[in-house]
Formats: sequence, C-alpha cells, structure tokens
Amino acid sequence: MEHSPNIDSEGNKGLDGTSIVESNTDQFSTDVIEKSQKLPVLVDFWAPWCGPCKTLTPVIEKIVNEYQGRLALVKINVDENQALAAQMRVQSIPMVVAFKDGAPVDGFAGALPESQLREFIDKLFEGEVSPLEKLGNEADSFLENGNIEDAVRLYSQVVEVDPKNPLGHAGLIRAMMVENQTDEALNYIEALDAELKNSNEVSSLKAALELLESESNSEDLELLRQNLDNNPEDPDARYDFAVSLYGKGKVEESIDMLVELVKTHGQWNEDAARSQLLKIFEARGHLDEHTIEGRRKLSSVLFS
Repeated sequence: MEHSPNIDSEGNKGLDGTSIVESNTDQFSTDVIEKSQKLPVLVDFWAPWCGPCKTLTPVIEKIVNEYQGRLALVKINVDENQALAAQMRVQSIPMVVAFKDGAPVDGFAGALPESQLREFIDKLFEGEVSPLEKLGNEADSFLENGNIEDAVRLYSQVVEVDPKNPLGHAGLIRAMMVENQTDEALNYIEALDAELKNSNEVSSLKAALELLESESNSEDLELLRQNLDNNPEDPDARYDFAVSLYGKGKVEESIDMLVELVKTHGQWNEDAARSQLLKIFEARGHLDEHTIEGRRKLSSVLFS
C-alpha cells in the first residue's frame, strides 16, 4: 500500500529543520547512523558538476518534505568527502543509500523517475501503519462509537491530505448513512471521479444506498404478496415483492425470486432483476455466503 506521508495522527505539521541536511565524514555517524535508529535516513551522494544529481535532488527533497519528519535526507558531496564515498563504495553518482536501525538496507544509483523513487521509499515503511491509515482507523473508531462529528473531522483530514483516498471518501459516505442522509450520500458519490466511484470501498456503499432507496419505496409486504398472488406472471409484481423481501431481511428468498425472474423474463425492464442482484452482491461483499450462493445460482441461469 502506498504510504501517505503528509500527516500523522496527532496532526503534526511543518518540519523541524533537520529532515534535510548537508553532512560530511565527521558528522556521518551522528547524522546517519544514530538518526536511522529512530527513522529511515536516505543518504544522497552527489557532486555540483553532476547533471543527473540536479535532476534527482529536487524530486527526492520534495518527497522527503512530504514526510514531515518521518524520513530524513542526508546529502554528501563526494568531492569533499572522498574517503567516505570510497568506504560506501560509491562508483557513480547520484547514488542513494537507505539506512534503518543504524545500517544500510537498500540503495540505487542514477536519477530514478519520481514513481520509482516513491516505490523505493515505500518499501522502507513496509509493515508499518502509515499516519494516514492511523487517522482513518481513529475515524472508524469514532464512527463505530457514534461520535459522528469527530469521525467526519478525521475523514475530512484524510481526504484533504489524499484526495484520491477511497477509504476517506467511504468514511464520509458511511457517516452520512448513519445520519440517514441518503440523498446527500448519493450526491456525494456522483460528484466523485470515475476511479473513486468504481473503487470497491465506494461502489459497495453506492449499491447499499440504492438498495436502501428501493426498500424505502417498497410497499407493505402483505399487499405486495397479495398482488403477486393475483398476478403470478406479472414481472413487476414479482420484482416489487422480491425487493420488499430483501428489505425485511429475507435475503435468500429475495435472491431466489430475482434469479427466477432473470430466468423467466430475461431482459425485462432493462435487465432490472439482474441489476438488483448485482447491487445486493456488491453491498453484501464478495465473501458473504448469500453473495457466493446467489452468484452461483445466477451463473447457472445465465450460462445454462
């Protein structure tokens, strides 16, 4: 997972002035070895005459600044620190060596593209929960405990820091759902770009909201049952009853009736029965037992 570096759970902002430093042989132990006991340190070996160094430097500095104190950059001028460069076996520049826990753990030579540089740095944080993830987890806890205001505040911070973060947007949508703001939640989803809208986190909530709308529009179950009994071949009657069944918690019966409707009436009403089934599967999740069995039944009808 890509780490989002710009914020931590305590909301710390701004650098302490030591995340990027020029160092030398004498200070190497303090600036790199000791510091890497607390956080990852990138050591950038460079020289003023090096063209690729001038390409790499602004990119790596930008990324380190984004981490706001969780990642350090130590710059070593090889012309002025030739013995250190030889000790580190620097054969070409730019060369970047990553230190953790007082020892080198990874490195590369040359001016990597920004995307590859970010991947390189992400590996240094593998196994750790990023500050943004911590923030999202805190928001989830607030939401689960009914503290909607604080949940929304933290989810909003996640989205502000990383506008493409589907978990942050999904959190805001779930908060609206808890507050019964169905229309607001649907409008929020519609305003998202296609990538976010189609993410698993958001698309499942959209399906759940559409199901809620269907349920809220359904009539009394007994009236719908009577209507179906009086019109057993009417696909509208069968569909309305199936939707109402789901709203009453009769999931398996609802799915079975919708599958049967797909079998008997195919493309009726722009494939409404199949669309409703897909919404149910999406809302319940891929591992839900009703989803698994329902997909099996639907497939047997579609591909028989």
